[in-house]
Amino acid sequence: MSEKIVPVRTYLLVFAALLVLTVTTWQVALIDLGPLNAIVAVVIAGIKASLVALFFMHIKYGPKFNRLVLAGSLFWLAILLALTLSDYVTRGLRYPGNG
Repeated sequence: MSEKIVPVRTYLLVFAALLVLTVTTWQVALIDLGPLNAIVAVVIAGIKASLVALFFMHIKYGPKFNRLVLAGSLFWLAILLALTLSDYVTRGLRYPGNG
């Protein structure tokens, strides 16, 4: 089986993009966007995580099984977050009969 050889230039470009996104996160944090600060920070963090997974963890050029494992992991994370948030959102609610 032959593996794709990724040029060093690709890794350097991804590293530069990660640095730019880190500085962008820092600069956005200095601007008062109200509740949008957290949303912008999470979007930038998602982009950075995608770059790391695709290139440094070799998801882009690796076998399809790795993509399946990543998709399953993200699906499981979504389930856990949904269950946690459903518990958190309903904490203060009063239902008839529970005082």
